[in-house]
Amino acid sequence: MRPGFLRVPVGPDAHRWRTFPAARTLVVAARTVTSTVRVLESLPAVLRDDPRVSVVFAHDPTSAFADGVPELLSAAGCRVMPWQQLADIRADLILTASENVDIPEGDCPVLVLPHGVGFQKRVPDARGSHDRLSGLVPDALLESGRAFLAVSHPEQERQLLAAHPKTAGRTLLLGDPCYDELRTGRAHRDTYRAALGVSTGQRLVVISSTWGPTSLLGRHPDLPVRLLGALPHDAYRVAAVVHPNVWSAHGDWQIRALQASALEAGLMLTAPVHAWRPALVAADLVIGDHGSVTLYGAALGTPVLLGAFGADAVPDTAADELAAAARRLDPGGDLAAQVEDVVRDHAPERYEAVARRAFAGPGQALARLRTAVYELLDLPEPNSGPPPDLLLPAPEPAAAPVTSWTVVTEADEEAAGPVVAVRRYPATAHAYGQSHGRGGFEAEDAPYRFAHLACSDAERDRRLLESASVIECTDRAGSDAEALRRIRDTLARLPGSLLAVCAVRDGRHLVGLRDGRVIEAAVTGPATPPGLVAAVVYAWLRQGRPRGEALLTLRIAGVRDEDVVLRPRPASPLVS
Repeated sequence: MRPGFLRVPVGPDAHRWRTFPAARTLVVAARTVTSTVRVLESLPAVLRDDPRVSVVFAHDPTSAFADGVPELLSAAGCRVMPWQQLADIRADLILTASENVDIPEGDCPVLVLPHGVGFQKRVPDARGSHDRLSGLVPDALLESGRAFLAVSHPEQERQLLAAHPKTAGRTLLLGDPCYDELRTGRAHRDTYRAALGVSTGQRLVVISSTWGPTSLLGRHPDLPVRLLGALPHDAYRVAAVVHPNVWSAHGDWQIRALQASALEAGLMLTAPVHAWRPALVAADLVIGDHGSVTLYGAALGTPVLLGAFGADAVPDTAADELAAAARRLDPGGDLAAQVEDVVRDHAPERYEAVARRAFAGPGQALARLRTAVYELLDLPEPNSGPPPDLLLPAPEPAAAPVTSWTVVTEADEEAAGPVVAVRRYPATAHAYGQSHGRGGFEAEDAPYRFAHLACSDAERDRRLLESASVIECTDRAGSDAEALRRIRDTLARLPGSLLAVCAVRDGRHLVGLRDGRVIEAAVTGPATPPGLVAAVVYAWLRQGRPRGEALLTLRIAGVRDEDVVLRPRPASPLVS
């Protein structure tokens, strides 16, 4: 046996060493992260509790997007053999979600699952300078009679037959396990939103980009930071779902460097494996392109804005129908207004025809896949019930805390009393938001409308920290004395600041001004950030209001109101 080849469970003497006397061997051909993940997500439910089938993974390292596959398989605990060993073993079924693998000669069947939605994109062909239809296996494998292509809708069978007559009789209608999982997850949408840090009243915007120069991020790599600069921080969260091929081709470091300002402004950059699914279920809006994630979002009934749609998309497909039905994003226009308009005007049934054209028999994909796998293995299906509808795992929060804001305040008098409206925008994205749509900054010369820079004392950019008018102490103080000490130290350390705020553990906030005045603020909202409290005090003082006790309304980004009581405290020598 050659060095590096596996002895168990597929070596020539594997029967001497293995514990489970498997009747069949299933080999998963793993070539890219995208295709490998699709198999990893489906196969455990299909083969659960069955010792008759031994599973081993063969890693094909020839793809331009091979980076990350060994780490993915290792993290999943898979038994992996070198690709060269595949020609030396007896496999009963080869399963893959990558159509571009060079399967060795033999007689075992090959089941090819889609790693997206259908056959809707043309991609570069690794075998030459031309391109090919994504999802279609080489002619030689079709001619061998070994290949079976899984499709999610009968129309895909007709599409393949028209484009490649050799696919006749080689398709299996299975449905889409990923779409079924997304549909099941909708019942737990609130759980996913809470896990992502999306508060009640906030909207989650998911930016979805496939790979390649015609993708959304290929066309507009600065869209995330511009969007964050245009949307009020307290009303919106923004997440980005980036195709695994982008991570594989360019690397984690490069992507994070390109999105550094967006990440500082609160972008949730979802991990390239698994995490995008709960984020998509949690979304209030998808800004996407011709990638599968955008189509999944539309099929779930989520509003969609198309920020790009490449010519590599295949005409007369479900994706093409989505392109005709969805509104287009004007990247140079007012981003906030476009987001608000498409969410407000959306009808959930808008994309029902797209979903019907892409997915047949929703809810049946895993059961159909299990039947197909066991038929190809020439084994009877287990007597257990159908594969369970598994729920998506709750995601981990993916955003770093924002530590600097451009704060716009506006004081007004309403019938119920004075109101201070506050909108906060991440300072690192502010310039982008202003230069591409005003995003809430219009009419800044209106009476009693003010803008200021506010920072947390955890802000790492010294230029921002030393320029801020308002400083927020990060940690909650245990007593008034401790809060006053932190305020005093902060104002002394940052002479450019006008006031500092510190939360006290009983829910109150103390705001200290450079002239020694101290204002106590009590807010009805249990988790109101200190920065919002400081913004109220700043606006109140800038308006020249009386210095006595005041009851007013804090209007946060136009989405919720909180009652605020301001009480002056005796002046304290905060700065010596």
